[in-house]
Formats: sequence, structure tokens, C-alpha cells
Amino acid sequence: MTLSAAGSEARTPDILALGEAMIEFNQSAKDQPNYLQGFGGDTSNFCIAAARQGARTGFVSAVGADHFGRLLVDLWERERVDTSFVRIDAQASTGVYFVSHGPNGHAFDYLRAGSAASRYAPADLPRDALAAAKVVHLSGISLAISVSACDAALEAIAHARANRVRVSFDTNLRLKLWPLARARAVMLEAIRQTDICLPSWDDVTELTGLTGRDEIVDFLLSHGPRVVALKLGKDGSYIATPDERRVVPGHVVDAVDATGAGDCFGGAFIARIVAGDDPFTAARYANVAAALSTQAYGAVAPIPSRETVERVLAG
Repeated sequence: MTLSAAGSEARTPDILALGEAMIEFNQSAKDQPNYLQGFGGDTSNFCIAAARQGARTGFVSAVGADHFGRLLVDLWERERVDTSFVRIDAQASTGVYFVSHGPNGHAFDYLRAGSAASRYAPADLPRDALAAAKVVHLSGISLAISVSACDAALEAIAHARANRVRVSFDTNLRLKLWPLARARAVMLEAIRQTDICLPSWDDVTELTGLTGRDEIVDFLLSHGPRVVALKLGKDGSYIATPDERRVVPGHVVDAVDATGAGDCFGGAFIARIVAGDDPFTAARYANVAAALSTQAYGAVAPIPSRETVERVLAG
């Protein structure tokens, strides 16, 4: 069963993101046993971040016919993310993960094997919507959660490209989900068909074996993308096109939890690209949005609105 978005317009969203959304339980403080219930999943975080910046977004996925699946659908409807392309799978559960905080940062533990999203397959894809969007977004996790989900993600990329729809891709390497050799082969194939690549430093050094900033962006640009936005955490981002490259400095805040900050950057960046910004202007905006998202716990709740980001930029 596929949902219809509450109050959604007939027009296809400008940005469609494909992947798995999950329920998050985030440790409320170091050395404390209490967990705050929230929401996660990199492409869902991305979609919500783009929506909060004013973009028209939709999520392509599946959730279980359970309480957690209903919570996710309610979340997207509140956030004005189109749910028309979310399947309800009565034979599977919605994924869950836990975030713990310690001296080395945050750690993740997942309960996602056999989840509804992992059962997603090419036959489930909303092909007309993918062909009508302005950007289709995926990540390494979209490819990693199962063979059928990987096939669906690669087919979505190919279908978007065949219809001249731009593809954005966030590396989001998770070696708990698949071995490095397979991740390299599959993700590099996806990158070859990507227009905008949004890698994180740790991911891309692992994937490429390179450690120089310019070596990395040269490698990625040579594989197909026209824009590379290399995320550098608190230091900002390194933006590269075939014609120009430069560091766009980060925005300084007192960060408490970086969960989902890279997803927030990606959603804000693509929202601004769709709105007409050049990559460097979009990165300045996205750096601020990502920094602001680290000032409270959780992947979704701290994502700032467009008004908040613009107020900081103006100040």
C-alpha cells in the first residue's frame, strides 16, 4: 500500500529522496541510561532539512505497518514532505537505531535487518515522479541495506538520468552494512551517474584511498559529477566544479550533538541549488544550517528553518 500525502499538491515535488527512515533513540546525556525518542535515517533527514528551507520534497521508501511507521508518516506530514511515494509493508517492521555518547563522540547501534525499507525493490519505484523531479537524492546507505534496495536505488539513478533529472549522492559509508570492497565498487558506479556529490571526509578517504583534498575532488570530478561538496565538519566545506574550487568556511557554534549534521548540510545545499544559488553560495547557507543543527540532541528536531538560517547569515 502506498500513502497519499495529506494536503499535497498534484505536482511532483522538486526534490525526491530515496532510502530508509528509522526511529531514533538518542542518549539524553553521557553516562545516563535515558534515551530520547526521535527520528533518523540519512535521506529522511536530508528531505526534512530541504523542506525546512522551503523546498518541495517527497520521500521514496517503505515503512512497517506498525506504531513506528505511523510515527514516521506523521512526522513527514507535519514537515510538509510528500508521502505519496511511501509504501506500507505489512510483512516487515520499521527500523530502529540507538545513539550513545562517550569520550570518542557518538556511536550507533542498529536494529534494521529485514526492515520494510530493506525489502524495497525496483518494481516499487514511482517512475513518473522520478522523471518529473528536479533532483533525485540517494546515499550510500540507500545502496547498502539490501540487494533489492541497491537494485532499486541504481534503477532510480538510471531512470532520473534518462529523463535529464539531476542526481545528488551522499557517500554515507557504513561498513557495518557491507564490506569495503563491495561498497567501493557499487558506490563508485553510483558516483559515475551523479551530478552533485556530497561526500564526507572520512567516507571518501576510505573509499578512494586518497588523503589530499584536491586529489579527492579531482578523483570524484573525473568520475562524472559536475559539483563536489566535500563536507569538512566544523571547518565548513570544500566546493569544487570543473572550473573553480574553494573552501567555504564553517559557522562556529557550541555543538552538543553532530548527529545528522551532514544530512542537514546536504538538504540545505540541494534546496538552495534548486532555488537557483551557485554551489558556493549554497554551501555558505548549508554550512550555517548544519552548524545550527548541532546545538541540540537528535537528527531532526534541531534542523533550523530557513528564517533562522537567513537571520544568522544576515547577522
